[in-house]
Amino acid sequence: MTDVNAPWSAYQQVVVETYAATKSGKSSKVHVRPVEGEVYPATMDVECSRSMRKSHPVGTCFRIYAKETSREGGKPFLYSHFNWPYEVVSG
Repeated sequence: MTDVNAPWSAYQQVVVETYAATKSGKSSKVHVRPVEGEVYPATMDVECSRSMRKSHPVGTCFRIYAKETSREGGKPFLYSHFNWPYEVVSG
């Protein structure tokens, strides 16, 4: 059960997966996206814990707390604080 006082309690649980990026222009070579069948499209970027991405092999699926957001003038993405809990779903 989720603690209603936890900072992530207002966020939605989303299953995401890591994948190897090709020519992304970003600093990380391992990116995260929602899995097919989730509320959000698999083409959406996910900003989340770098240590989560590095601690598990590419292709691992996680359940995280995230919300849709965007930077001014940018495309929407999912955001999850780097220090929030996550659950390994498969890997």
